Amino acid sequence: MSRRRQRPDADEISAFRQALSEAGVRPIHSNRADPGRPRRTDEASRERRAAATAAREGVAGGRTSDGRVEAVRPSEYLDFALPDLPYRTRSQLKRGQIPWAAGLDLHGHTLEEARSELEAFLADALAAQARCVLVVHGKAWGSTADYPVIKSHVNAWLREWPSVLAFCSASEVDGGTGAVYVLLRRRRGEG
Repeated sequence: MSRRRQRPDADEISAFRQALSEAGVRPIHSNRADPGRPRRTDEASRERRAAATAAREGVAGGRTSDGRVEAVRPSEYLDFALPDLPYRTRSQLKRGQIPWAAGLDLHGHTLEEARSELEAFLADALAAQARCVLVVHGKAWGSTADYPVIKSHVNAWLREWPSVLAFCSASEVDGGTGAVYVLLRRRRGEG
């Protein structure tokens, strides 16, 4: 049983608006939130704001972001898989039993170079219908950070890439925790 609502007539709308006015309710003229505290003006927040504005304007293209990246330790084992990936496939990837078709070494690259190299490499691997690839990110600490910058960013970027089903640190023979095996989604309709 549902009741149909009647549209208010002009007198009701007028009475409602008058009641709001008498209560001191004012129309909002800005769509920005006012948290009630002054805006931060430190250098870090200024840089983040500039980066966000530049990203919005399309300056930094690509599929990966440089948002907040969780730092990982140099020897930390990386492991990610989509929830619906079969257990057997994930186990084979972790043991290095899925042969990798191509490799990319990111040693000596700046962060921006590493991102563009990784994006191009993954796009090429997908075009070549590669099932598994190896990405060597290294474990070196960044010159301005106290954690392995490239490794930490690769960990974040691969999680964002739509065609990555899973990745994990490689076996010792392929680079250990300085590299990852990346399992790629095959395009629909292809073997």
